[in-house]
Amino acid sequence: MNYLISIVGLIVVLALAWVASNNRKEIKIRPIIQMLIIQVILTFLLLNTKFGLILIKGIAAGFEKLLEFANEGINFVFGGLANEGQAPFFLTALLPIVFISVLIGILQHIKVLPFIMKWIGWVISKVNGMGKLESYNGVASAIVGQSEVFITVKKQLGLLSPQRLYTLSASAMSTVSMSIVGAYMTMIEPRYVVTAIVINLFGGFIIASIINPYTVTEEEDLLVVQSEKQSFFEMLGEYILDGFKVVIIVAAMLLGFVALMAGVNTLFDMIFGVSFQQIIGYVFAPFAILMGIPVSESVTAGGIMATKLVTNEFVAMLSLNDLASNLSERSIGIISVFLVSFANFSSIGIISGAVKGLHEKQGNVVARMGLKLLYGATLVSVLSAVIVSFIL
Repeated sequence: MNYLISIVGLIVVLALAWVASNNRKEIKIRPIIQMLIIQVILTFLLLNTKFGLILIKGIAAGFEKLLEFANEGINFVFGGLANEGQAPFFLTALLPIVFISVLIGILQHIKVLPFIMKWIGWVISKVNGMGKLESYNGVASAIVGQSEVFITVKKQLGLLSPQRLYTLSASAMSTVSMSIVGAYMTMIEPRYVVTAIVINLFGGFIIASIINPYTVTEEEDLLVVQSEKQSFFEMLGEYILDGFKVVIIVAAMLLGFVALMAGVNTLFDMIFGVSFQQIIGYVFAPFAILMGIPVSESVTAGGIMATKLVTNEFVAMLSLNDLASNLSERSIGIISVFLVSFANFSSIGIISGAVKGLHEKQGNVVARMGLKLLYGATLVSVLSAVIVSFIL
């Protein structure tokens, strides 16, 4: 029965993408099928094999060690701020982002990351039927972040058609930045975080190939990644400050959204006898069912999914932790994978603002297709959750 529901869910997701397609005759079926098969294989390897278990344990252990290093700096600056035995979210989950941001900056500076991103992108371009620039951007988005990635391709921005710009922006919204992966791993199981990052990459290309199909000629597909020349210590200062800005922004949004959600839930409970999250849970419950969530848990799951869409993934992960006792282990895994992406309303402003800062005209183009970007990125999250439901 689970397989049947998952198959129906897969068909519905692809159909919803097809309905929104701007050129159905251009859709290339073969690359889509190839990427779906790759998603299933990778999910099975990561979640159901000894190799996957060893790999994920290794990645989780690596991030755990990085968090230990980060805690040295955190304790030096903020030591004694929390009572013994307490673990404030700001200190344990958010502040380590600063240290991981610095590591990304160092790897970028010594040309390790550009090399990895370029060649992984080249390999993926042979599978997805898209250009090398789009493939590079998908990999880069998952490493350097949804706004920073546009800096690496800023020389090409003015030359891109709206179709190619949509694909680049959709990839940025469908993935997550490596700098905050450590924070996610303190909130949900690392194996779901790693799996989501991997299959979202292909999911982004699948949905973009349906919603926004086009052909890139060899002449148009020049991949020349630009980076600013900086001294080592200039780079360190920039990435430290960038990491801290991310921490403050996420902390401020969490403070505001969590407080607002608590207030709105209480207000709805007083007036209607049911919380706001429960109401929007009913709206998203059908999608939860298509993702393989049991009907009895679908409203709870739908509320968490909707929370992510209207606020962000951090708030939704906190909700998942609060409501985990009402969900089965399988449902928690499926929802966890759904949550690992930047698909929410605030990302529209972040991405369009990032592009506008580099090229005003193209930034306006991105802003105009904001809702379509969010629609596509949300379908990517649902698709990844459906793929995982085949395996769990």
